[in-house]
Amino acid sequence: MRAVGLLYDHFAGDVLAVALRLTRDRALAEDVVQETFLGVWRNAGQYRASVGTPRTWILTIARYRAIDLLRRRSRNPADELVPDAPNLPSVPDIWGDVVTRLDRDLIASAFTKLSAPQRRAIELAYFRGLTHREIAAATATPLGTVKSRVRLGLLALRQHLLAAETVPLRPVSATQKTMQDRPRLSTAA
Repeated sequence: MRAVGLLYDHFAGDVLAVALRLTRDRALAEDVVQETFLGVWRNAGQYRASVGTPRTWILTIARYRAIDLLRRRSRNPADELVPDAPNLPSVPDIWGDVVTRLDRDLIASAFTKLSAPQRRAIELAYFRGLTHREIAAATATPLGTVKSRVRLGLLALRQHLLAAETVPLRPVSATQKTMQDRPRLSTAA
């Protein structure tokens, strides 16, 4: 039990960070931390140093606990929100679909800004699941060139996506832009 306490003292912050990242809810994340260290205590005999570090093992448990908790909550979210409520008609939540569509459009737009060789290398690696070696063989391109194209393409993609995040969601009309650029009259005489 003392060993689990030492592990908790050392890794609880990392576990909480992983849980918060996945659940986006402090209370749920704290539940994940508790369940994680309970699992560590119960399954301490299953840890294998040859497979990974204690940190990796514990964070993996945390990740799975968070995913399990989210799945349990998503199965019947109405029961958790209003436990004694009669069967209410469910209203579909389309926000997830909207966000996914916006993300997909943003990524597709950024993807078109890559050079053709970079785009092809990334398509083969990430959409077809080919290794760098397989891409090199399929395209008759040196392995180093394939690795460079993938890496540089991903960096360029990241730059395009970061730049797109700074763009306002609502486009400014030409009239609004003209009004914003107009010098203001000073009220001081």
